[in-house]
Amino acid sequence: MPTISRRSLILGGASAATTVAVGLPLSAGARETITVDQFRTLSARLTGASVTDLAETTAGKLLDGFISMGRGPDLALLAADPRVSPGTLADDIVAAWYSGNYDTSAGLASFGLTNALLWNALNFTKPPGFCGGATGYWADAPHS
Repeated sequence: MPTISRRSLILGGASAATTVAVGLPLSAGARETITVDQFRTLSARLTGASVTDLAETTAGKLLDGFISMGRGPDLALLAADPRVSPGTLADDIVAAWYSGNYDTSAGLASFGLTNALLWNALNFTKPPGFCGGATGYWADAPHS
């Protein structure tokens, strides 16, 4: 009966592990990954805003919030295939971008009302605290 050396055992085990790993699909965690850029692209598609209007730092905060709520797999699915029925996830993404508020595992968070897309949609007004001019500026008709 042939003897198996320690070296042969280690090489054989490593070879078998590599063969199995290459043949298996990625782990669930790897499939659930969505990048900030992918989230911005998805958000632009859902909100109608351009990707450049969606700040990378804000997108990162929102993405972290959605992932902390266990919504990473659905985000990845929605980003990968626009034909997927988004359910309430799409509504929640749009609501977060427009309101400036989003849920996290630690509770409600905000990236700032003044940075919300709401003010792009309501171009006739300004966020609270943003002055449009001297007192009474609103009494004059806008310049053409």
